[in-house]
Amino acid sequence: MFKQKYDVAVIGAGIAGIATCHALQQAGAGKIVLVESGSPLSLTSDKSTECYRNFWPGPDSSMAALMSQSIDRIHQFTAESNNRFQLHQRGYVFATAQLSQVEALEQQALLNERYGGGVLRHYGNNTKNSEYHLSPKVGFEKTLDGADLITYPELIRRHFPYLSKDTVGVLHVRRCGVLSAQQFGMYLLDEVREQGADLVSGEFTGVQTKGGKLSSIEVKMDVGNVAIDCDALVLCTGPHLKATALLAGTDLPVEVEKHVKISINDKLQVIPRDAPLIVWNDPLDLCWAEEERELLASSEETRFLTETFPAGVHGRPVGAGNTVYIYWTYDSESQQVPTFPIEPVPYYPEILLRGMARMVPGLRNYLEAMPKPVVDGGYYTKVADNRPLIGPLDVPGTFVAGAYSGYGIMASYAGGELAAAHVMGDALPDYAPAFEASRFSNPEYLEKLSGLVASGQI
Repeated sequence: MFKQKYDVAVIGAGIAGIATCHALQQAGAGKIVLVESGSPLSLTSDKSTECYRNFWPGPDSSMAALMSQSIDRIHQFTAESNNRFQLHQRGYVFATAQLSQVEALEQQALLNERYGGGVLRHYGNNTKNSEYHLSPKVGFEKTLDGADLITYPELIRRHFPYLSKDTVGVLHVRRCGVLSAQQFGMYLLDEVREQGADLVSGEFTGVQTKGGKLSSIEVKMDVGNVAIDCDALVLCTGPHLKATALLAGTDLPVEVEKHVKISINDKLQVIPRDAPLIVWNDPLDLCWAEEERELLASSEETRFLTETFPAGVHGRPVGAGNTVYIYWTYDSESQQVPTFPIEPVPYYPEILLRGMARMVPGLRNYLEAMPKPVVDGGYYTKVADNRPLIGPLDVPGTFVAGAYSGYGIMASYAGGELAAAHVMGDALPDYAPAFEASRFSNPEYLEKLSGLVASGQI
């Protein structure tokens, strides 16, 4: 049975809450209770892209610094666990058929270099193939960093033969990879419980204060409503962050976006099993036969399928079988409150497969008889700058570590460490102010934000 007095209460046992709990324990925070209304790692964490990257835009180096710290920790846990969560560092590959996009990718990579993401290397027509460093198929390589911009056609065909033949450039970002999100989360949860944290099943319903400071939290449990005394509270509630923050006394500028992926059986192994995450950087038209296109264009309901879609369709192989994940944020609407279960999007599997087939033409083999897709998804919880919220809230003793948008698996541990530093009153890293909720009250930051072109969302 859990105690009713704790040093810290963490709400939410997704990857953000579990990582924060683990980081608090490492910081010596004392007795911790982890409160979850459902099953751990079940709401959004198990719908993840399961990737990590150190490739981030501005307007400054804060996001890159946070992510670099988090990747350091992920690699540390990979080594300590004998790669229990099946991490491999094959990189992210951004591909394009447009020379203008080659220039855009180069500028993004140079910005990433400036922010500490490693040097940009160029591979043009005079490049020797031996100069290009191959990615490890399993695990990670500490020295493999930065990005490779390849415009030499022979080199592209040699290493990425499955890409469309009109690809004129690829940017291979190297300190990036994938891991099993569920296994990573369970590894941390096992350690959290072994180190004495209590996992409590219940719904967070509010806070109580004494002398203007947090004194306890209210939790609805099977036995009834329970008050749990605690000195600090950290909200890690994913898509329920806005609602739970209001219960804790703070109105956060948070919205949620529905994001869905499909997985299909690539029985022909069109995408090699050792391929990296691949991203098409160009807008595209879905491939239809002429008679199909005419029929679709004739109906108001389906006409959008014949129009140009935005860049960003991406995918990767998964596991030891033939499964391939495909994702595409082509039409995301924000909303205040998440709804479950997530309703399927009409035509979504067809759109994703046809979009991915623009980048990987071999996937057209499946258009006549599409493999039965598995469709799942969750919500990106985000604020206007697509950066997390980590730090104190309005009521003294209350904190947040959330709004991780589409990068929760990769950012949660460094975010948890930062939250722990706030809770403990420890020294904060230079990037800490960039993630505090108070930034949205700073006119200078809002002005800087208005000039930001890229959000870092894929």
